[in-house]
Amino acid sequence: MMFRRVIVFLLALGVLIGGVYLYAHHNWNPLPAGITIDRILVEKSARRLSIFADGKKLKSYRVALGRSPIGAKQQEGDMKTPEGIYKIDSRNPQSDYHLALHVSYPSDEDTARAAERGVNAGFDIMIHGIRNGGGWIGAFHRMHDWTAGCIALTDEEIEELYRVTPDGTPIEIRP
Repeated sequence: MMFRRVIVFLLALGVLIGGVYLYAHHNWNPLPAGITIDRILVEKSARRLSIFADGKKLKSYRVALGRSPIGAKQQEGDMKTPEGIYKIDSRNPQSDYHLALHVSYPSDEDTARAAERGVNAGFDIMIHGIRNGGGWIGAFHRMHDWTAGCIALTDEEIEELYRVTPDGTPIEIRP
């Protein structure tokens, strides 16, 4: 009788662990091959990144932001995600965070505002995956904001976004 309970418990535990893993790593509603987007919208307060093609929303992803997410980035090291209109200006297939799309922050206006205060505006803002070696955490990385100002997706999500986003794509980051 005790042996049967142990077996049932282990099976239930295995199903639970498998379900949690699938939830954390499943790419819900994957985009078909051949899709190219022409706009990215990040709504910081909703922790949401949406992608568009020809004015139509194709998909939204939940994201993690900089550790101090309220307000626009003011200077290097403030752990804030910038706000404004930028472009995806390059990509890094060898990123320390799986894959990365570089955001053209700082703009000339961002640099001028920082210079008026005598500080550096910062640089290297990316949309990226999870730190290499930590991808097992999957969707649970979104439980809190953890980046230095970047926008983070799961590895599976950044793979999809990386595939459909051409360099030059505009990105608007709203409060």
